[in-house]
Amino acid sequence: MKTVLAWYKVLATVVGISIIVLVLVGLPLDKLHTVSPGIFPVGSTGQQVGHGISAILGTAHGFIYIAFVFIAFALSRMARWSIAFTLVTLISGTVPILSFWAEHRAIRQVQGLLDRRSPGPAADDRVRS
Repeated sequence: MKTVLAWYKVLATVVGISIIVLVLVGLPLDKLHTVSPGIFPVGSTGQQVGHGISAILGTAHGFIYIAFVFIAFALSRMARWSIAFTLVTLISGTVPILSFWAEHRAIRQVQGLLDRRSPGPAADDRVRS
């Protein structure tokens, strides 16, 4: 379960950062010309940068999110999450900033489970007073 948790941490972080950049930078730059054509006309440098971010990062985020869903689902089965906990965790990967809350919540839950499963220190390893 530790390996799956490590993959979950990496993928959840990448998904969270990519959706923030996509939604808060790429899409506004790409679509700003529809709201204010005088400031960002179609074909301007800002619009082209936004379009590039939207096209490349949007596609990459989609593929990374699919990998995240598979890993998160595998982790949910190993940790025996409830259906509600699993769905909130999976859906939160699509909402900027909220994904980090869900990641923290899931990691805390799995880490607590791992801590309860691990045996305590052996009698010889304990500090003697």
